[in-house]
Amino acid sequence: MSEVMKESFAEAFTARTPLHARVRALAPSMTRSVLAVAEAVAADPAGCARLTVTALAEHTGTSEATVVRAARLLGYPGYRDLRLALAALAAQQESGAAPAVTVDITVDDPLPDVVAKLAREEAQTLADTAAGLDLAALAAAVTALATARRIDIYGVGASALVGQDLAQKLQRIGLLALAHADPHLAVTNAVQLRPGDAAVAITHSGATGDVIDPLRTAFERGATTIALTGRPQSPVTRHADHVLTTSAARESRLRPAAMSSRTSQLLVVDCLFVAVAQQTYETAAPALAASYEALAPRHRPTSRQEQRP
Repeated sequence: MSEVMKESFAEAFTARTPLHARVRALAPSMTRSVLAVAEAVAADPAGCARLTVTALAEHTGTSEATVVRAARLLGYPGYRDLRLALAALAAQQESGAAPAVTVDITVDDPLPDVVAKLAREEAQTLADTAAGLDLAALAAAVTALATARRIDIYGVGASALVGQDLAQKLQRIGLLALAHADPHLAVTNAVQLRPGDAAVAITHSGATGDVIDPLRTAFERGATTIALTGRPQSPVTRHADHVLTTSAARESRLRPAAMSSRTSQLLVVDCLFVAVAQQTYETAAPALAASYEALAPRHRPTSRQEQRP
């Protein structure tokens, strides 16, 4: 992405993404002192909006320079702009909008509480992802996939499972889509890509070398590249024509990042699939019907199974 594109993307990320979700996404790139400021303004926007830069620095045990740096990292030109945004957010919350709920699961939580807490976190993660999704980038990614001669998908770990899900969905509507979890095979396949092909990299951190390497290769070969990541300014975006940003629930001891990031990744995958199916409906509908018909016998019990009591 060019510097101009990065700046416009950062502006869109700031405008679309809720503040608490933005803090979670950018936290790994922040110093401890900057993160202290960011978490303070996200936790109490009304209170912080009333503080001067000096007062907020004292409140967070940091410096005025750190407060200004935090404001800029969160996407605002300066502290004054951050205060205005905090005041607007506080007014919105006071109007009756439900606040975001972020809770930890402890080893002592009874099962009903675990279910309820996970459900709240999942719902919040999906809402944050939907609110922060760049619809222009999504539309461009959909067009790239719908018109591609071939689609390569890269991901490792939990992201590999999401990549397989995307590949299987696209295959069922007649597209040539291959998911690569092996980093060596990913690179050797990326070498074969050319203009008219597409490549998708899925990495929540945006810094996974085994995913960045094949995407870089695909980018250099002229394929249209798409990054699905939770870090909007991470290394993987340097080799992406289109960036789709996801959100994730706060990580805890019993809820690793892979769990929460997968939820938002699957939402974006479903958005891509449905929109591609819409754009290619004349060929997608018969292909999907054929796949249903081919699998139908496997969804019926065999004669031996029918005889069991």
